[in-house]
Amino acid sequence: MGITQGLNSVLERWLPEQRLFLKSDCSTRFVRLSPSTQLVALSGTAFVFGWAIIASSILAIDAISAHGSRDQARRSQDAFEERLADLSTERDNRATEALAAQNRYSVALDQVSQMQSQLLESEARRRELETGIGAVQARLQTEIKDRADDTRSASAGTPDAQAADLQVAFDILSDELKKSADDRADAVKVAADARRTADAATLERDQVIARNDEILTQIEDAVTISVKPFDDMFRSVGMNPDKVLSTIREGYSGEGGPLNPVSYSSSGNAQIGQGEAKAQEIMITLDKVNSYRIAAEKMPLAMPVKAAFRYTSPFGRRWGRGHEGIDMAAPIGTSVFATGDGTITYAGWQRGYGNLIKIQHELGTETRYGHLSKIKVKVGQKVSRGSLIGAMGNTGRSTGPHLHYEVRVNGNAVNPMTFIKAAQNVF
Repeated sequence: MGITQGLNSVLERWLPEQRLFLKSDCSTRFVRLSPSTQLVALSGTAFVFGWAIIASSILAIDAISAHGSRDQARRSQDAFEERLADLSTERDNRATEALAAQNRYSVALDQVSQMQSQLLESEARRRELETGIGAVQARLQTEIKDRADDTRSASAGTPDAQAADLQVAFDILSDELKKSADDRADAVKVAADARRTADAATLERDQVIARNDEILTQIEDAVTISVKPFDDMFRSVGMNPDKVLSTIREGYSGEGGPLNPVSYSSSGNAQIGQGEAKAQEIMITLDKVNSYRIAAEKMPLAMPVKAAFRYTSPFGRRWGRGHEGIDMAAPIGTSVFATGDGTITYAGWQRGYGNLIKIQHELGTETRYGHLSKIKVKVGQKVSRGSLIGAMGNTGRSTGPHLHYEVRVNGNAVNPMTFIKAAQNVF
């Protein structure tokens, strides 16, 4: 008691005693507010005010950080797609270079074949000329011998004339033989050049194929890595990825256009065939990624509230009963947005929910937005992701202004945070 009086006497200078009068028709009473009581009240008020400021700051920082993380993820996704496009372009360029090298290789082989044929013809011609020269030389020697023995003949000039004719024929055959030898040497040189060209074309083709295989491997790794987050996302929300892909492909299966015959080279090799097989596998995986992206665009993955808010109740059991959504508290009138493309199937009052909006999305998903103060859509209206559909309120069974947000898959309620976190991991 003495301590309290001492404290009051010390605080009397700054917090003088106050009296709160309560007046009625018959009597007047008052309540004394001692300095220590006033100090306790002021301290409690300051604590509550400080706690509110700190909590609001934390929520604002979390919202800014989440927005920054989404922007960073979006930039990373754009950079990945740009790199993937560059790799695809480089792969196409390398494939064109490989085809050109293959064509040059085929031309070089044709040249080698032609040079070999010319070389064989030159060799055969040389042999024929050598045989003819041998026959002429034998005949010439016989004629010279006959002329020496036939000195008594009156027509001695005739063998001389025959010898002259044979000499002329011999000279002609010698010239042809020399020309054939020169042609053969030229053919050998051209064939050697053609072989070197073919070897260079083969080396260039092998280098292009190796580089093309490296690029295809990089693209294959990139697209394989990009598929896993989508698989994890759909599995985490309780959806079968195979069924999702099948549904998307059924809705996006159109094809057409004129078809022209395609010619294939018979001089290709197994390495080019392997590269084409790997490219085909990459195209299949890219189609899977594209189908996943189409499916993700149809899922309710956005946030229903873009302003500052506070999570006040999670998904699961609450007060002994199942809570089939999450609660986001903010002032009355805070804008509420659609989290995905869909069609309004309900817009009105429903017991427990108060003012309620239901949106039916594709792939068997549905979202619900409860306790609204205003409904800005009507049944049958189609909305897009991010469309304004209502305003936060305190209608229905509610203890304060907040949004009750539900996500259902094939009629079963699932945790909306799974969709929100999945979107942050993919986009």
